[in-house]
Amino acid sequence: MKSTLLHWLKFNLVGLIGVAVQLATLALFNRVLSGHYLLASVAALELTLLHNFAWHLHYTWREQDGSTLKRLLHFHLSNGLVSLAGNLVLMRLLISHAHLALLAANAIAIVCCSLANFCISHFWIFTTKRCVYPIPGPATSPHA
Repeated sequence: MKSTLLHWLKFNLVGLIGVAVQLATLALFNRVLSGHYLLASVAALELTLLHNFAWHLHYTWREQDGSTLKRLLHFHLSNGLVSLAGNLVLMRLLISHAHLALLAANAIAIVCCSLANFCISHFWIFTTKRCVYPIPGPATSPHA
């Protein structure tokens, strides 16, 4: 439990830095892409995913061993998809329907995706522990 809490705190610290990266790059990309906020959101999110992965690998879960390439792939397939789908859906709703400002809508979308991303990272991407259940047989059967 202590390990999970420590990882949660580190995850949130990296996440706060990631929020700054994402909001700054979103503002920049939105200006460069002439108001195409969904495209700008995808580009900012990708940079933030790479930023956060590097910090999680070397800081949040640095004690874990494993293939960096495999973890990057898993990170993109899980955290990336949760963040991408969550950001795009929420950004569309919050900007087009709720008429929130770009950066406020993005900050809300980030918070909404955070808990799911932590759980996926902690229990799948950066863990080396695997649940193994023995198959009952002659050596493990309670009736042996």
